[in-house]
Amino acid sequence: MLPTINEIIDQKFSGKKEYPDLEGERIINRELSWMEFNQRVLEEAQDSTNPLYERLNFLAITCSNLDEHFMVRVASLYNLIEAGSEKKDPANMTPSEQLEALMARCHEFYKDQYKTFNKQIMPALQAENINYLTIDEITEMEYDYLAKYYENNIYPVLTPLAVDAGRPFPLIPNQNLNLFVTFETYEEKVDTLESTFFAIVEVPSILPRLIKLPGEEKRFVLIEAVIAEFLNQLFYNQEIESTACFRVMRNADYELDDEEISDLMIEMEGILWKRERGSIIRLEIERDAGKKILNTLQTLMDVSDQAVFRIKGPIDLKFVDEIRDLYPDSNLRYKKFNGQMTPAFGTERDPDCFEIIKDNDLILHHPFESFDPTIRVIQQAAQDPDVLAIKQTLYRVSGNSPIVKALADAAENGKHVMVLLELKARFDEESNIHWARRLERAGCHVIYGLRGLKTHSKITLIVRREESGIKRYVHLGTGNYNDITARIYTDFGLWTASEQIGQDATDFFNMISGYSIPMGWRKIIPAPRWLRKETLARIKQEQKHAEAGHRAVIVAKINSLIDSEIIEALYSASQAGVKICLIVRGICGLKAGVKGLSENIEVRSLVGRFLEHSRIFYYYNDGREDIFLSSADWMPRNLDRRVEILFPIEDELCRERVLEVLIYQMLDTDRARIMQGDGSYVRFRDQTPVDERVDSQIALMQSALQAAEEIRQRPINFNHYEPLSAPENY
Repeated sequence: MLPTINEIIDQKFSGKKEYPDLEGERIINRELSWMEFNQRVLEEAQDSTNPLYERLNFLAITCSNLDEHFMVRVASLYNLIEAGSEKKDPANMTPSEQLEALMARCHEFYKDQYKTFNKQIMPALQAENINYLTIDEITEMEYDYLAKYYENNIYPVLTPLAVDAGRPFPLIPNQNLNLFVTFETYEEKVDTLESTFFAIVEVPSILPRLIKLPGEEKRFVLIEAVIAEFLNQLFYNQEIESTACFRVMRNADYELDDEEISDLMIEMEGILWKRERGSIIRLEIERDAGKKILNTLQTLMDVSDQAVFRIKGPIDLKFVDEIRDLYPDSNLRYKKFNGQMTPAFGTERDPDCFEIIKDNDLILHHPFESFDPTIRVIQQAAQDPDVLAIKQTLYRVSGNSPIVKALADAAENGKHVMVLLELKARFDEESNIHWARRLERAGCHVIYGLRGLKTHSKITLIVRREESGIKRYVHLGTGNYNDITARIYTDFGLWTASEQIGQDATDFFNMISGYSIPMGWRKIIPAPRWLRKETLARIKQEQKHAEAGHRAVIVAKINSLIDSEIIEALYSASQAGVKICLIVRGICGLKAGVKGLSENIEVRSLVGRFLEHSRIFYYYNDGREDIFLSSADWMPRNLDRRVEILFPIEDELCRERVLEVLIYQMLDTDRARIMQGDGSYVRFRDQTPVDERVDSQIALMQSALQAAEEIRQRPINFNHYEPLSAPENY
């Protein structure tokens, strides 16, 4: 059997240890902490024990992460500096100091990123006979093939944009690859059409970036290299002097002032327009680009030296993730895993979902368990003549969402359907505008969002007429109603027919659709008004238990921890003797294991096959062991500027399921990194023999497979849950 949380805690904090003194500020800067998280993702790309195609995926993720970080977080620093702000963050850094430190760290990261690509990924691809080539490395036959490919597929799509007195410098699209082309000039040429100084050629994003070369061998080139090679066909009357590939990143941090707007949909469409025209905050350019090109771009686009990143290799490494589609090979990927059907659904092909949920809370742990039961419940509700109403919040949904389709079907079937579809979900605004219009056409009542707040909660309310009267079924989750991300993000979803939670759900939807503010809540704890207060009260309660000489334990699994008030509360609790284990995937502003400050706090981060996304909170509470799930992290935005929900897990079977996750993650010695007193992280794996390592995600996959197999062999006992046995080495 698995050890208990308290047995693990006793082991973690037993014995005399040496703790470093506090260095610097009590809180780590948010932006620098985030960079360390992205570094941990890069480490997975560097890890040769991971399958090659998964390493490519991790490398691509670091690029996507960094792009978004620039568009939002770096952009916000530029905005603060432009506004003249000298306000210091909790780490005692001004915006200018943060930007300087962050840019320096980004330049270091780029070097490591491209060293990984050039020195590790490229040789690993070549070892599998997969060859990324430059034009100089291809054969004559391949060159002829590319010439025809260019003529037939690329040339018709290209638009050369010359720059001269009559043709101003064009708007450079955000994140797109471009070629900067300079020309030889001759004094005798007087016609401006024949004496253009330079031009811009946008690399069409609609075309595949990877071009597969003919033959049995796995060889490919990049589209920008092909375009550069045949530029003379675009500029046949000009002598090309030089070319350089570049890419820009624009400021996308536009805050919506929704206090004064009358139509959120129209305003969001305006924000999307502005985002494509924001100021340039990063310029990536080939390392070998000439000074003339670089100086011209910097001058015309007003780019500072610190915002220039000279790249030794192909710009925008996200393309590496496309290699696995170009040359599929299951041996170079993780062994395929499908989320298992929950044992609660048994072996029936079309079970009555409401009968299952009515008597027993149902908890689903994705991606180890399939998201399909949640889709089935909503689909059944859409068709069930006894269902009167469906209410749901949506933040991010998939491109072909079965959830949205079921809600539309429900409305068309005459049911009352209310959906809060958050239009301010960053970088999903355009998609959500599309879905909002689709739902409105079907007859749903759609709310676009709340003034001054983002609705990030995950909640569904189904109102059903039954023999005993009106019955409410509620879903509460830690992740989005997205069938795609549910396959790669770890999240919990709870289905319950609890009367008290049903009443709270009704009050919650009345609050967001009208002006009704409940005086209090029975079970759920929403943000912004109530969640911060509840969280601080829970931490303080554990501190009081410790001060009274009782056992006091806090375990929190979250994505980010940067709220200074909560950090200080955790420091205080630690000093009082509360044992605290924090499993923080990403940003963590708290310093763990510091003498006189946080000796009783361990911070660990897990980066693995699946993105850790669930939020779990455990408080020992003098032996009562309170367990909560939430959509919220411990960040000011979640606690103060978003609509979130914290909800308790009270059903015994469900509690055991959630505890199993916490226990495995506390035992993880393979994917876990442990924070040191200076804020750096050390990987457990480096200190653990291979045969003694525990990978929590693999253990949970095995547990899900075992539970699914057991239901095929015998009827499930709903009153008893048996987790996978403890790792042999424990």
